[in-house]
Amino acid sequence: MSSSQFQQLEKLGEGTYATVYKGRNRGTGQLVAMKEISLDSEEGTPSTAIREISLMKELKHENVVTLYDVIHTENKLTLVFEYMDQDLKQYMDSSGYNNSGALDPQIVKSLMFQLLRGIMFCHDNRVLHRDLKPQNLLLNNKGELKLGDFGLARAFGIPVNTFSNEVVTLWYRAPDVLMGSRNYSTSIDMWSAGCILAEMFTGKPLFPGNSNDDQLLKIFRIMGTPNERTWPGVSQYPNFKNNFNVFIPQDLRSIIPGIDPLALNLLQGLLQMRPEARISARQALQHPWFNEFTNPLNSQPIPTHSVGSQQQQQQQAQAQF
Repeated sequence: MSSSQFQQLEKLGEGTYATVYKGRNRGTGQLVAMKEISLDSEEGTPSTAIREISLMKELKHENVVTLYDVIHTENKLTLVFEYMDQDLKQYMDSSGYNNSGALDPQIVKSLMFQLLRGIMFCHDNRVLHRDLKPQNLLLNNKGELKLGDFGLARAFGIPVNTFSNEVVTLWYRAPDVLMGSRNYSTSIDMWSAGCILAEMFTGKPLFPGNSNDDQLLKIFRIMGTPNERTWPGVSQYPNFKNNFNVFIPQDLRSIIPGIDPLALNLLQGLLQMRPEARISARQALQHPWFNEFTNPLNSQPIPTHSVGSQQQQQQQAQAQF
């Protein structure tokens, strides 16, 4: 397939290394998002990048954004994705209560269920997302949520182009990673999912740090400062300090007033400081909070909600990556 099969429409966004366009498949009329990456003529395309992209082409799930095609020319790589209307951050900004960003609890439940389904599918296929945040969760006007931006920047060895992006990603980073753990496992995505769940309820990031150390401090202030008694082995992490400020854990209900007790219980299972104590995506989907979606006595389809009708602003939203 060549890029001539796709008609470029308006530009959706531009970074240092990639430009995203809205496009249309000339043959089918289907809308797509085209992510163009300029290649260094001397360095070419790393074989690892090609392998990783082909892996992503195999990830077919209704809660994972579909990569339709990869068009490779001498100086450009174009990734053709399904078109999504906006990301979760834009949706919260335009649809929250009183412009607070906080979403209706039933919508939070629907979106969280879909997020966990996407994560479980990836983990079952031995793929870690490693960068889950509201900006990487894409929504269409049918209320379907899909995981986007699968470490393609990492795959291409593309550095993060703005400092602020790096900081935003910090907010969803697990404490074990912040303290220098190299043993990544599926638990790092589960911590991010917990941060996103809290943010959907309040409209604000739970731990908005501005540096690695500040991020740990923000986490400790709410979750409590770990020690060898509460987290055996924590002092062995490279970035652990014996003189961390000592905080006692807060009640999350004081931060998310009015949260459903079952939702709170799920959140506590996700935001476990020790990585091995965090629940898995499969366990999270079986949580009683989701009974209305998972109980076989309920013949409800997988929950979505119309995001198009909430506010007209969303129709102008153009979110991609």
